[in-house]
Amino acid sequence: MKLQKPLAIFDLEATGLDSRTDRIVEISVVKLMPDGSRSVYTRRVNPQIAIPEPAVRIHGITNTAVAGCPTFDAIAPELHTLFENCDLGGYNVLHFDIPLISEEFLRARIKFSMDGRRVVDAQKIFHKKEPRDLEAAVMFFCNEKLDNAHGAEADALATLKVLEAQLERYADIPQDMEGLDKFCNPRDPEWVDRAGRLKWDGDEVTINFGQKKGVRLRSLVKDDPKYLRWILRGDFPRDTQEIIRAALEDNKFPARETESAK
Repeated sequence: MKLQKPLAIFDLEATGLDSRTDRIVEISVVKLMPDGSRSVYTRRVNPQIAIPEPAVRIHGITNTAVAGCPTFDAIAPELHTLFENCDLGGYNVLHFDIPLISEEFLRARIKFSMDGRRVVDAQKIFHKKEPRDLEAAVMFFCNEKLDNAHGAEADALATLKVLEAQLERYADIPQDMEGLDKFCNPRDPEWVDRAGRLKWDGDEVTINFGQKKGVRLRSLVKDDPKYLRWILRGDFPRDTQEIIRAALEDNKFPARETESAK
């Protein structure tokens, strides 16, 4: 790879997948220099919020593990220096890592400008060079060419054939629909709705995004109904809006299912 200036390839582990509100718990930067030399910077970070169990299951970093680590504020100046005059690289860095670290720098009152930076994303290259569509899946799993691609019947039959081949190939994939649903659509048990916009706090429903994160739905019905009407007008999932609507218009709130009722 020919470099005109340093390239910082970095990866973040975080408390979740929301680049606006989640926090970094680990950062690693591999800095490549035009002369071919490289250095590695890795730090654990205390996010100052609890790391949810689903995130711990993914990266293995617990609340205890980061309790004595520096906050992002503390390492922000040295990180900013590390990134200075660098192009950026990573995997899915455009949609997650860059927005998340930009938010963290903003909270630390340090401007992280993208002006003049070029970005290389290995995921983009992967998806451009290795097709990920149904046609490619039929060839990979069934070693067949998909005729009449984008005809609804041919695509539906091909999808079934691919699914059957996947179940045969991967012994660790569940064979029943309940298991397959959980495998394809992993859902935090603390989520009230399917997208995780609402979350349980004990038996109370709370907002799980944005400026009202952690605020109880019951409190918003009483004190800030305008915010809830904004959600109803916005581009939010239907089930999220139905829960909000029932609370706002009929004063009906979801009841948390007990373990014995499951």
